[in-house]
Amino acid sequence: MDIGINNEDRQKIAEGLSKLLADTYTLYLKTHYFHWNVTGPMFNTLHLMFETQYTELALAVDLVAERIRSLGVYAPGTYAQFSKLTSIDETIDVPKASDMISELVAGHEAVCRTARSVFPAAEKADDEATADLLTQRLQLHEKTAWMLRSMLEK
Repeated sequence: MDIGINNEDRQKIAEGLSKLLADTYTLYLKTHYFHWNVTGPMFNTLHLMFETQYTELALAVDLVAERIRSLGVYAPGTYAQFSKLTSIDETIDVPKASDMISELVAGHEAVCRTARSVFPAAEKADDEATADLLTQRLQLHEKTAWMLRSMLEK
């Protein structure tokens, strides 16, 4: 494979993107879980908001996985792989709506941190395609975290 990025750099970038993929998928599952189980006076607002968010996350996992494959590396795709790679804790119980929002803020912030951690490898390799993907993901996750955080203000 000769795309202008050496094998070692492609592997390093793919490792970081695999963590981003795991975080994104874990956040997708959490958001979908909350969509199904939210209750309370903000039910309709949160139910619809969570649906919009998990739909976007479902599309995002495909973008990240396809970037990993474009680098010539196999993308992780099992629960076992994701659970080892993710920095986001799974939610077992059904939290109250405000706690769901707080957990999703934390999840989006975690994805931001993971995305940022991949930049040095992408920049070192002059991998503009990965840097562009990371920038797009950061913009979306920072905006979503801000919107969710705003719902917690009293």
